[in-house]
Amino acid sequence: MISAAVPPRPVGASGRVIAALGVLAAALVVAFVVAPPALTADRAGGIVDRRDLSEALRAAFVAYWRSGDRDLSPDLARVVDYWSRYHLVKAVLAALLLTVLVALGFRLARAFVTTGGLGAGKRAALAAAGVLVAVLAPFSLAMVMANVQGAVAPFASLLPMLTEGVTDADLADTLTQVEQGLAESGGTGGSSSPALDLMIDDFSWYHEAMAGTAAVVAVVLVATSVLAWRRFAATRPARKRQVLAAYGLLSALLLLPAVALAVANATTAADPAPALLAFFQGGW
Repeated sequence: MISAAVPPRPVGASGRVIAALGVLAAALVVAFVVAPPALTADRAGGIVDRRDLSEALRAAFVAYWRSGDRDLSPDLARVVDYWSRYHLVKAVLAALLLTVLVALGFRLARAFVTTGGLGAGKRAALAAAGVLVAVLAPFSLAMVMANVQGAVAPFASLLPMLTEGVTDADLADTLTQVEQGLAESGGTGGSSSPALDLMIDDFSWYHEAMAGTAAVVAVVLVATSVLAWRRFAATRPARKRQVLAAYGLLSALLLLPAVALAVANATTAADPAPALLAFFQGGW
């Protein structure tokens, strides 16, 4: 947060740092989109783009299901490992972007509070930039959470690709067998298929990962909001109070979906089979 004892800094120096952080954030946005496929492509395995991934996944999953084994087949394991690496790269880039956006937000707030002699237009520009950062930072946080989830539970993360636009008869028959196995298990998670048991376990872990991540985020948001409102109550300068109030309000607003995510995913993780059945039936 901003200390009341910090003297104003030169506008030029502060502006250069803000501009540099803005350029870095833009570069990270581009990297988040284009870098993961380039960095994680499995050319030896023929997985270069999403189409290759989908085709490899579907062929490997049909063979895996027919094998009756719990352990992933080599072909399916290769696809799952690729998907884990892909999400890991995206999670790192999203985390870097979030870090830069937080630093940029603090710099903008500092400039708004401590820089004197600015006209109304420049103050409005600083405020608008702060609002933009406040919008992008939660999005980056969501990307971190989603990609951490995909990195630690890549098999479950791949399941939507199995059910999108199914035209292959073998895949359609396999998915029907999966759905029947889940229905016959009665939602207890116990089945006669080792492969299905693994799918249920991984689906549970997939939701446990998001529940844990969301719980950590919720704790951080509570601490941030409490600290911001305490400092708001002890602060007199109007601009600084505005910034602290914005921090406190944004943290409180983000806390609601974080708690909802933690509770919903923990509930699903505790009883994953019905949710997995609903997914294959098109209800998730």
